[in-house]
Amino acid sequence: MKLRDLLDIPPAMRLILLLGVVSLFGDIVYEGARSVSGPFLLALGASAFTVAWISGLGEFIGYGVRMASGYVADRTGNYWTLAIAGYLMIGAIPFLVFAGSWQAAVVLLLVERLGKAIRSPAKDAILSHAAHKVGRGWGFGVHEALDQVGAVAGPLVFAASLAVSGGYREGFALMAIPFVLLVASLLLAWRKVPDPASLERGSESSHQEGRNLRVMVPYGAFTALTMAGFLVFPLMAYHFSAAGTVPDAQIPVFFAVAMATDALCALALGRLYDRAGLAVLLLIPVANIPIAPLAFSFGYGGALAAAVLWGISMGGQETILRAALADLTSVKKRGFAYGIFNALYGGAWFAGSIVSGLLYEFDLIALFSYSILMQLAALGVFFWLRKGVGGAGGKSPVAG
Repeated sequence: MKLRDLLDIPPAMRLILLLGVVSLFGDIVYEGARSVSGPFLLALGASAFTVAWISGLGEFIGYGVRMASGYVADRTGNYWTLAIAGYLMIGAIPFLVFAGSWQAAVVLLLVERLGKAIRSPAKDAILSHAAHKVGRGWGFGVHEALDQVGAVAGPLVFAASLAVSGGYREGFALMAIPFVLLVASLLLAWRKVPDPASLERGSESSHQEGRNLRVMVPYGAFTALTMAGFLVFPLMAYHFSAAGTVPDAQIPVFFAVAMATDALCALALGRLYDRAGLAVLLLIPVANIPIAPLAFSFGYGGALAAAVLWGISMGGQETILRAALADLTSVKKRGFAYGIFNALYGGAWFAGSIVSGLLYEFDLIALFSYSILMQLAALGVFFWLRKGVGGAGGKSPVAG
């Protein structure tokens, strides 16, 4: 598709595609860095527990601060300002080329995560307005698929860099190129659709607020339990490297496989959500259950299978959870709702990553048991959530 054709399509899909391109370039930068952050910190002298809790802290910052940024977005209405400011903080990643210690590297990695926290509620609110016109699941699915194209490309850049140079710094230096393209794409999206809320004004259901109260508590509980038992990829990558399960040069490729799986599943799950509704959430904990045993106990093949399942789970989290939240919340409180929800999401993942890191160093059987127990609990909570939706039989809140 030519740029001229892109700009001639309806505003809603234009915005979805432009934001997808922004995320594509952003993911080349920060997912590329995330694919090697575990081995990179290991090379700088960090321990397994340090990698696990720093990764969890990064995710907590990336989600926990969203409550404040979402509130500010709703109060001020400056969604684009917050989105642009947050995306600019991805520029911390190319500076990892200068990191001489794991402490310095951690600071830069956390700056990038803070930027994600600042931009995400505003960006999700902007995207939700556009997705209203094409189907929530499909809109978020298309965006996630484009997002994951970048998430695949970034790790492959590092894989090529490691294969050619044997070091990480060359890969970080290359990240300056997609960062510049990200900024250009973001400014174009803002210029073409400066008022995305206009795409959804006047369409809100009068009984939506009452349904919100019935559903959001079990919805949050389901999310928290699922994420508490979901492994951070850097811990898996740390094990692949430390145990010699996967050659270091192939670890970014495994992450790329996970991201490609995420992209494909996002499209399929997005369509499925628009047709079947919340029932597709069951696929997330089901995919999570075998990840820990496969990653840590079944060699190269198990590691690859774990990466695929990790990607399936991420595809569901990034598509279904975000789409359903838009269907359950009012337009005027959308940014704050995304902030609260993602704070819970990140907080549970952070707490779970600390537990996982400790159990990894203590006993792998205990780690397997913990991860599986959290997913089984999430499956139980799903039926509470389904009942709360009402007589829709698990269908989308919109359909119900």
